Amino acid sequence: MESDISVIIALGGGLLSFLSPCVLPLVPAYLGSVAGQQVFESKTRKIHLPIFLHSIFFVIGFSLVFVGLGALAGWAGFNLVSHIIVRRIAGSLLIAFGVFMLLAIKFPWLNFEKRLAPEKNTKTGYFRSLIIGGIFAFAWTPCAGPILGGILALALDSSTALQGAFLLGVYSLGLGIPFLIMGIAFDFLLPMVKQINKYSLIIYLISGILLITAGILTLTGGIV
Repeated sequence: MESDISVIIALGGGLLSFLSPCVLPLVPAYLGSVAGQQVFESKTRKIHLPIFLHSIFFVIGFSLVFVGLGALAGWAGFNLVSHIIVRRIAGSLLIAFGVFMLLAIKFPWLNFEKRLAPEKNTKTGYFRSLIIGGIFAFAWTPCAGPILGGILALALDSSTALQGAFLLGVYSLGLGIPFLIMGIAFDFLLPMVKQINKYSLIIYLISGILLITAGILTLTGGIV
């Protein structure tokens, strides 16, 4: 049951990361970076299979990085210190990341961003999309970073490389599925993205509360 809670938190964290003000408004830029200007040049609403395929490689790129980080965190939790100390560190980190997100609502300057912008006249390729996905993972901004950091704290507390990799795989799934949906139905969903973005502060508030709750559960033994 407790491991199920970790999985739910990881999946929800991925979805909330996608909906965060650092990612959702920039989805067109991310897709434009991997698929080229065809993202913006369509005059009719239709399904874009090439954009979807680029999205798949983009998601694989950041998933590989996140899964690797999760495995490393799980390994560190198992090998470096006792499980009790790891639990206290992980719980404290979760609460700290949650508090950071709540403070960022009041102090927006905490959410400085590095943005990807689509480049004109840039050759596209699936391998390039894979690399951009990996860069996206490494260059992620503090705005969405607390959620990722919180899931990594859960991976640290899992104390096994396999479980850590699994949790970050679930997180990548929560983040990646919306990207894939946007990739295959970009024209249809772009207006919806603009509407959802109006509620970004509420999404950020929910994310902060989720991390703090997960931190308390970790410290009290509710998540193992």
